Amino acid sequence: MLTIDFTGRTLVVTGGLSGIGKGIADLFLRAGANVVVGDLAAPAETRRVHERLVHTRTDVASEADAKELIRTAVDSFGQVDFLVNNSGISTMDYAVDIKEADWDKVMDVNAKGVYLVSQAGARQMLRQGKGGRIINIASQAGKNGYRCMGNYCASKHAVIGFTKVMALELARDGILVNAVCPGIVETDMKRREREEGALLRGMTAEDILAEDRSQIPLGRTAEPEDVANVVLFLASPLASYMTGQAVNVTGGMTMH
Repeated sequence: MLTIDFTGRTLVVTGGLSGIGKGIADLFLRAGANVVVGDLAAPAETRRVHERLVHTRTDVASEADAKELIRTAVDSFGQVDFLVNNSGISTMDYAVDIKEADWDKVMDVNAKGVYLVSQAGARQMLRQGKGGRIINIASQAGKNGYRCMGNYCASKHAVIGFTKVMALELARDGILVNAVCPGIVETDMKRREREEGALLRGMTAEDILAEDRSQIPLGRTAEPEDVANVVLFLASPLASYMTGQAVNVTGGMTMH
């Protein structure tokens, strides 16, 4: 049986205290990796939860915090092998009604945050000289348009574009850069979006859940572990010839 063993390797994951990010952190821990979670909800003081897990408060939209997150990983475990940019937020409104403050907030976390943390992580990987993997959690909203999600869709399109550029620029240094595009994943953020979307569209959250399921050929929405499995694959030697890709994990809802 083929197993993925990341013993002695270090993952940095943003937004890793809940949802998809927690699923990723938990799976890499089970694979033997050291894990550093940067999350705005973490305690103010960096905390070693156990021998292979560190939590640190990180605002991904802050250049200083992005650099400090990578320094924390190096100080804790000596190196950074894998970086997963998972932090993401959303607000909902029709395009003609999006508030400038909401546009800026979503773009700061979802797009600027990927740029800042990726830049800090890539610089560390270049210093190490041993290659690495950067995996950005985009979305099928980075390939499609969805009503009431204009700023979110724009931010995730930006993530895919930046992924492709970094993949080109870092390939010769053995740093592979890919994106994962989840579909509809059962997280607290998705459940909130159903409630807010229902109010905007004159529906119920249950109506939107039924609508969600009706669009998925596999007939179910995803769990965070479904996405984490693909992230683990992209970090593994099995994906050593993949870079610049935006991999769908949508149950067939998006096929391009």
